[in-house]
Amino acid sequence: IPCPLSVCVAMSQGYIGYDLQNALREELLDRGIQKGVATVLTQVEVDPNDEAFHNPTKPIGAFMTKEEADKMVSERGYNVIEDAGRGYRRVVASPRPQSIIEIQSIRDMVEAGLVVVACGGGGIPVYKTEGHHLKGAAAVIDKDFASAKLAELLDADMLVILTAVEKVAINFGKPDQKGLDDLTPAQAKVYMDENQFAKGSMLPKVQAAVKFAESKAGRTALITLLEKAKDGIEGKTGTRVHL
Repeated sequence: IPCPLSVCVAMSQGYIGYDLQNALREELLDRGIQKGVATVLTQVEVDPNDEAFHNPTKPIGAFMTKEEADKMVSERGYNVIEDAGRGYRRVVASPRPQSIIEIQSIRDMVEAGLVVVACGGGGIPVYKTEGHHLKGAAAVIDKDFASAKLAELLDADMLVILTAVEKVAINFGKPDQKGLDDLTPAQAKVYMDENQFAKGSMLPKVQAAVKFAESKAGRTALITLLEKAKDGIEGKTGTRVHL
């Protein structure tokens, strides 16, 4: 029997969280820092009426042949697409996060001085049904939007989005490529309207950064290369999005 997608996300949150919290614990102890590290299995509320459920776009799982894909469509009612000439894959909805169910627990742990790993994989997608019941949704939440929502609800000053490039660029991959140091939400929207950022890669990062920067005065989102995180936080590199 196939596992519900919400359970798959919970499983991946658990095993990735296990590796992350062990690596963080080890690094902190190596530096003489006595700080607890904990992973929170995080449920993220989505709206069951989100338009995304009518237009699934997020490819997941293994590649299938045309025959295998047809079988999944007829037997399980999956939505499938042909993906980059490599075969067929299941596609699911990617709804926007509305709230984080475990936010108070995360807040309490942060205030107690713990390092908290949360919202792994964008969070376990759930929606409210009768009473206090939460039902898992067949969806994958964008991790950048989930991180922006988490930072917003924690009243953080800065959201750091680490990726594979040092700076957000316009005219990416062209001779006149230009890295951006500072970006206002208004400028970012002009570039988005010009389709400067690739869907599924840089676009959601910029959208999430803008959402966080606009959520309250004094908030800054930083997008930079994983290896340059320290330099980015110190203002030496990366792209800063702020009002």
